[in-house]
Amino acid sequence: MKIVSCKDITIGYDNQPVFSHLSFDIEEGDYISVLGENGSGKSTLIKTLLGLTKPLSGNISLLEGLTHETIGYLPQQTTAQRDFPASVEEIVMSGFLGQKGWKPFYTKKERLTAAAHMEELSIDSLAKKNYRNLSGGQQQKVLLARALCAAKKLLILDEPVTGLDPAAQTELYQMINHLNQCHNMTIVMISHDITSAIRYSSKILHLGTDEYFYGSQKEYLSSKLYQNWKGVM
Repeated sequence: MKIVSCKDITIGYDNQPVFSHLSFDIEEGDYISVLGENGSGKSTLIKTLLGLTKPLSGNISLLEGLTHETIGYLPQQTTAQRDFPASVEEIVMSGFLGQKGWKPFYTKKERLTAAAHMEELSIDSLAKKNYRNLSGGQQQKVLLARALCAAKKLLILDEPVTGLDPAAQTELYQMINHLNQCHNMTIVMISHDITSAIRYSSKILHLGTDEYFYGSQKEYLSSKLYQNWKGVM
């Protein structure tokens, strides 16, 4: 079942195209890794999917009741954000804010949902801890739980393992894979880790210099873009 459809879109900013004539569909349950060199348009694409920027041309359709407010998003962290003075529970709960409108208080259902996400990601014991005092891996789990509070069907992640040690990277990849496999959460993730992308993804979107690939992991392994990239790695 399609939940997002991108038809012949050109993405960019300040009316300057970054990538042109891109078409692909996101289906419920997909695990899509977005690959490409720096400047290829990966982050611009994510911002466009989130509705933060509009495509310069073409059309993006959100289907099956999906809205920009019900897409979970885990952005790259800045240094200032890592030092944010709030409790783990407060940060996780803030994932509901985009859907609340003018309602000033969290509902019982929202509190129970947040608690369930924290338990599933093994951070429930940290609920009252100060976010700024956590390790990098723990902070990413908190932000993942926050994104899950917003997500109905689609979770978008921007290089979520950047800066983590190998053990923390593996654990986070396994958690994301669990959400996809066991909860049918649709994943779209920007990555520079081509090995893990191939290992976990069901589909690959690779933005090249003047062409792109979109298809299954198996098809990607025999694509020209993969062979060219592999040759310079």
